[in-house]
Amino acid sequence: MASTKIKTGIVGGAGYTGGEMIRILLNHPDVEITFVHSRSNAGNLLYAVHGDLLGETELSFAADLSNDIDVLFLCLGHGESKKFLEANTIAPSVKVIDLSQDFRLGESLPGREFVYGLPEMQRDQIKTAQNIANPGCFATAIQLGLLPLAQAGLLQEVHTTGITGSTGAGQSLQSTTHFTWRANNVSTYKVLTHQHLKEIRRSLQLLQPAFTGNINFVPVRGDYPRGIWVTSYLESDLTLEAALQLYKTYYAPHPFTHVSDKQIDLKQVVNTNKCLIQLEKIGTKLVIHSIEDNLLKGASGQAVQNMNLICGLEETAGLKLKSIVF
Repeated sequence: MASTKIKTGIVGGAGYTGGEMIRILLNHPDVEITFVHSRSNAGNLLYAVHGDLLGETELSFAADLSNDIDVLFLCLGHGESKKFLEANTIAPSVKVIDLSQDFRLGESLPGREFVYGLPEMQRDQIKTAQNIANPGCFATAIQLGLLPLAQAGLLQEVHTTGITGSTGAGQSLQSTTHFTWRANNVSTYKVLTHQHLKEIRRSLQLLQPAFTGNINFVPVRGDYPRGIWVTSYLESDLTLEAALQLYKTYYAPHPFTHVSDKQIDLKQVVNTNKCLIQLEKIGTKLVIHSIEDNLLKGASGQAVQNMNLICGLEETAGLKLKSIVF
């Protein structure tokens, strides 16, 4: 364990993932926040933007960056992290954890090679990394539902449907995030073409190189703020008992992914860094339900989990969060 606190900086602190990052790090026993950067909110108190932080901190958003940090979290929009790193001088000693999609497919910058940060797939590589590309929210839930099959070489063509809360679209107002449109409403988007499919396939082929089947993904907008529910199914010769044993063995060393023998529901994971998995065998098909909080295990919580690993901290530090089930 570290003898002194890890100094962290957050860029893009005014958005949803930035707000969750602040909340987690303020309560992390081994971390202190050096700055929270936001160009549009510089000088404003953090709780003026994130109302849940009232009474938690008197920090204000900063206009300037500091290199007197150990870890930098980039909570920026897709395409913005690469631009930020190219435009600003970040000390080589600073570890960068990027929450955008800019480096998830193996992209790099001079002096910065990024490791894909899915601990349940490559924890050892993360521990020795200097820079982390944090996985996408849908990508995390779908992959966690399929990794044990891929490792066993049992993956075939997959059909998957995932429903996500409105916070998955980010904080900028859009026609599909207004309450009057989203409430009591359901719609699909990017059917079979979602951007997370590339990183999902890349990861699965690392475990099962011969996998060439389709991943048929239908994303759905849900009429609630946060959480992701994914249901995947594929042809499988495994019995339910054999599948459960395969999944429980795979996830036994991983503290945040749990296989349930009972029916799961989304409230069990909201406000936590957990992914819960439930299996069903229906005829010749294996059905895998995997659920998470899109802002935590799907974004900021997993980023802190990665920080814990690369900094030699307890993997669960600062992330023992309770769900709100009633």
